[in-house]
Amino acid sequence: MTQKLDPPQSGFLHWLDHRTGWRGMLHEALDEPIPGGARLAYIFGSGLLFLFISQVVTGVFLAMYYVPSADHAHTTVAYITKLVTSGSLLRSIHAYGASGIIVLVLLHIGQTFLYGSYKGKRELLWMSGCVLLLLMLGMAFTGYLLPWDQKAYFATAVGTNIASEVPFIGGWIKRLIRGGDEMGTLTVSRFFVAHVFLLPALLFAFIGSHVFLFRKAGPAGPIDEDSLTPKKPTEPFYPRQVVMDVGFTLLLILGLWLFAHFHPIELGPEANPSDTQYLPRPEWYYRAPFQWLRYWAGPTAIIGILVIPTLIGGLFFFTPLLDRSPERRPWRRPLAVGAFAGVLVGLFTLTMLSYHDDAVNLSVATKLLQQDQATEEYMLAPFQPESSAGTLAAANVALANPLAAKGKGIFEQQSCNACHGDGGTGTAAAPKLIGISSKYSAQQVEGLLKSPTAKMTAGGMPTPQLKPEEMDALVAYLESLK
Repeated sequence: MTQKLDPPQSGFLHWLDHRTGWRGMLHEALDEPIPGGARLAYIFGSGLLFLFISQVVTGVFLAMYYVPSADHAHTTVAYITKLVTSGSLLRSIHAYGASGIIVLVLLHIGQTFLYGSYKGKRELLWMSGCVLLLLMLGMAFTGYLLPWDQKAYFATAVGTNIASEVPFIGGWIKRLIRGGDEMGTLTVSRFFVAHVFLLPALLFAFIGSHVFLFRKAGPAGPIDEDSLTPKKPTEPFYPRQVVMDVGFTLLLILGLWLFAHFHPIELGPEANPSDTQYLPRPEWYYRAPFQWLRYWAGPTAIIGILVIPTLIGGLFFFTPLLDRSPERRPWRRPLAVGAFAGVLVGLFTLTMLSYHDDAVNLSVATKLLQQDQATEEYMLAPFQPESSAGTLAAANVALANPLAAKGKGIFEQQSCNACHGDGGTGTAAAPKLIGISSKYSAQQVEGLLKSPTAKMTAGGMPTPQLKPEEMDALVAYLESLK
C-alpha cells in the first residue's frame, strides 16, 4: 500500500500543481515500490548523486577565480587557497569529494555485482553505470592538472605519456591531449574545458539515462528475489529509504567538512618543467595502474598498457550479456564473484605495493619527503602574486598579431618559459627576453636561436629544431615582448 497525501483543492500549491503536475511527480518518486523493503545496501546511489551535485556547486565557485593558463593557473589557485575567505575549505571539499566519489562508485558497483542486480532487464543500466565510472575517472584525471603545481604537472606528464604507447596513433593521441609535444597553456586550457564543460555534460546525460533506466527496470530487491518477476512484499521508497539516504548524505557532509577543515588539501610550488629530479606520484585511486605499468617495459608494454586492461574492461562492461543465469546469490555464482573479487584484490595489492616500494627505497622515500617539505613551506609562505604586467602585455600584443600568437604557443611547447619565465620575464636560470627587439633585429634573434653563443650554450640553451614558418612565428613573438 502506498501512502498518498490528500492535497488541498485551493491555494498556491494547488495552482502550481495544476500547471506543473509536481504532486504527481513527487508521488511517482516517493512511492516507488522496493521489493523486500528498504535496506542500507541501497544508499550508495543517492550518496553518489549528492557528491556529484556537491562537486558541481564547489566547482562553479572555484571556476570564478581560476584562470586556465600556464601563466596564471597556479597563482589563482594559490589566491583561492591563501586569501579567499573559506577558499581552502571549498577547494578541499572539492578535492575530497573526488576521492569520495571513487570510493562510493566502487561500493555501489560492488553491491550491485554481489546482489546480481545487473540481471533481468538491467543490461543497459549496468553498462551506463560502467560509462559513468569512466567519466568520473576522467574528471579526476583532468582536474588533477589544474592547480599547475609540481605534483600535478609531473603526474599528468606521466599519465599523458602513457598514451604514446598505443600503436600507430599513440603520438597523435598524446599531442591531442596536450595540445602539442610539450605541456603548457594549451594543455591547461584543454584540461579545463574537458573538466568544466565536456565531461560534466556527458555526466549529466548519462546520470539522467541511468536514473531513467533504473526507474524503468525497477529495484532488483534482495539477492533471493526474482530479477524478472519480483514476488516479495514491497515497501514504498518513502519514508524508510528516504530517511536512510538522507542520514547517509548528512554523514557525507560531516565527513567532507571534517577532512577539509582539519586536513586541508595542500598546494605545492609552481610547476617547473626543467626540474628533472622531481618524482611524480598520482592520487591514491591511480596508484594501482601506476604500479602496474612498472612491470611492463619494452616490447611487452603494449600488453600491459592496452591488451590486458581492454580485455578486463570489456568483460566487466559486457557482464550482463555473459552471465545470463537468473541466479543472483553470490555463493551460487563462484566464477563471476571470484573474478570480480580477484580484480578488487589485485587493485588493492598493487596500491599497497606502490606505497610499500616508495617506503622501503631510502633514496625515493627521502626525495618524496623533501617534496612534501617543499609543499609545506610553500603553504606557510604568504601569498605573492606574480609580476604579470609584462606577461599580460606580451599576451595582448601576441593576440593582436596572429603570427606572434602562434609563436607564443611554440615558446611554451619548446619549454622556453621553463628558463626564461612565462612571457619572457626572466628567471634565475636565464635572462629576461622582454625588450629584446631593442637590442637585436629579427634576423639577429633568428641567428642566435639557430646558432647560440658559447655563453648561451654553457647556460643550457638548446638549439630548437623548427620549421621555417615556426621559426618566423617564434621570432615574431620574441619581438613582441616589449
